[in-house]
Amino acid sequence: MTRRVRLAVFAVPALGLAALLFWSLAGLPDFGHYHWPYGRLLNAVAVNERHTTNVVGITVFDYRGFDTLGEEFILFTAVVGVSLLLRKWHEDARDPTDDVQDDGVRLLGLLSVALVFVLGLWVVAFGYVTPGGGFQGGVVLAGAFLLVYVAGTYRDYHALTPHSTLEIAEAAAAGAFVVLGFVGLAYENAYLRNFLGIGDTGTLYAGGSVPLLNWATAVEVTAALLVLFSEFLMMYTIPARRWRS
Repeated sequence: MTRRVRLAVFAVPALGLAALLFWSLAGLPDFGHYHWPYGRLLNAVAVNERHTTNVVGITVFDYRGFDTLGEEFILFTAVVGVSLLLRKWHEDARDPTDDVQDDGVRLLGLLSVALVFVLGLWVVAFGYVTPGGGFQGGVVLAGAFLLVYVAGTYRDYHALTPHSTLEIAEAAAAGAFVVLGFVGLAYENAYLRNFLGIGDTGTLYAGGSVPLLNWATAVEVTAALLVLFSEFLMMYTIPARRWRS
């Protein structure tokens, strides 16, 4: 098969998929226009029923908490799969000489680590009363740890994120989400039902058991991403000649 024929074989399906994508996008409503009743209903009742002022957050962890449980385990399973695939290369990993030499860059980077970490905690903590939440805050927190590698060295990052501890944290946080669901089932006769009351509107005490689910999600997302970062950075340390072999 010639190069031109191979290109045509791949190009035709790709163009077809692109056409389907643009066709589907053409049917979306205009930006800012929402035509379905589900979101309008939640906007009307969520604040009074749950005392949280972020309707998206309370939807994720309460009204559609079971969906979020599934998403947690999709992430968990994906990270486990990547770890299993790449683990055979661990014995070939080396300690790279990738130190950042510029003192100004190191100082700015390390200051950024603290700022981004605090920002991540804020996004998680207030995620059900302001825009944010466990998923978003978990990504920011993981980014703060990754900045240690960017501004420092691989050794610094590796020392700060021990692999076994991350795996335990990821599994424990995912399991905590499941357990909290069973607590709701035991006390309120429904899985993931709020079992701590609804608290004060617009405060960190709002939402009852939602903050617990929110923090469990944040820990799971942070640990999962850090496991991924560790695996991929470890691949970076493997000499190129080992890949060629």
